[in-house]
Amino acid sequence: MKTLVIITHPHMQDSVINKRWIQELEKYPDQFTIHELYKVYPDEIINVEQEQALVEAHDHIVFQFPLYWFNCPPLLKKWLDEVLLYGWAYGSTGKSFTNRKVAIAVSVGVSEADYQPDGKYRYTLEQILLPFEMTFDYIHASYQGFTAFYSAEHESTPVRIEKNAQEYIHFLQHI
Repeated sequence: MKTLVIITHPHMQDSVINKRWIQELEKYPDQFTIHELYKVYPDEIINVEQEQALVEAHDHIVFQFPLYWFNCPPLLKKWLDEVLLYGWAYGSTGKSFTNRKVAIAVSVGVSEADYQPDGKYRYTLEQILLPFEMTFDYIHASYQGFTAFYSAEHESTPVRIEKNAQEYIHFLQHI
């Protein structure tokens, strides 16, 4: 069973966490297909048929991205809007995601404590990611939850990053 990891980071050259996650994925080419949307579509014009074929060729799908304004980067939103079509992803004949395992890997700039009911942002990351879970439910995918790297802006020590890279792979291998 191979997993498609759809990576959407508009500034990958500046990334620490997402780049490290990619490096870890590259160690397992038989398990993971790395698909960087901003690299494949620098003009942001998505080849819908190609994307649908790529999804169909994989058993599991992981959406990897940094949290931007409490959401995903714009190209991932566009991907969801354009690829998850009626008749393919949902509707009476749309069965392409039915029971397909789907998960999220997200990097977050601030601490986990900030994403608590009594924290700075008053909502948990699970609550912020709820629209994705609802989308996956709507297309009958099997949502496997998320993994996150918190405090990417302030606590990205080499030891912490390495430990998290192992946790990331473990999460992906067990969805």
